[in-house]
Amino acid sequence: MISFLRGKFLEAYGDAIIIDVNGVGYEAHCSVHTIEYAMTAKKEAQVWIYTHVREDQITLFGFASKNEKALFMALLKVNGVGPKVALNILSGGTPENLVQMIENEDARSLSKIPKVGKKTAEQIILTLRGKLLKAEEVVSAHMGVKKQIFFALVNLGFKDVDVERVMKDISDTIEFENGFRQSLSALSGQ
Repeated sequence: MISFLRGKFLEAYGDAIIIDVNGVGYEAHCSVHTIEYAMTAKKEAQVWIYTHVREDQITLFGFASKNEKALFMALLKVNGVGPKVALNILSGGTPENLVQMIENEDARSLSKIPKVGKKTAEQIILTLRGKLLKAEEVVSAHMGVKKQIFFALVNLGFKDVDVERVMKDISDTIEFENGFRQSLSALSGQ
């Protein structure tokens, strides 16, 4: 299964891009945000991939960020939402805006996205509200290694607020292992 591609952006057409990875062109269907990202990438584009396998075809879906891919994967769990509809929903706003609509139970705004009716919007809210990571604002303040440390600590069961408080004291240039150890000690009270 392909989960990540890095290569030269060749072209975009419709909802897809082609990335040349060492002489092999991969077609990945993407949201408008990912297409814009790939088109502005100067030398190479990095795309997180979801590989969708059906009996008669294999389709790659590409995402500019892990957050966008995670939201896509969550949308696939909604009854009646397949990969094409999920991709269409991602084109209707940034992942942060879409999460906010879902958490605020804003079915009206969700249903304004093309191909998403009122019933689908309500089903999305019913299925996903409260299950999406609300730490978008926190994570955006922490880049690279700090982002990895943040998610690792949240996945261990620490509260977002507590992890955010500890992360303020971590250097931006720290290595993952040292930062994780230091944050874990602070959260454990040692």
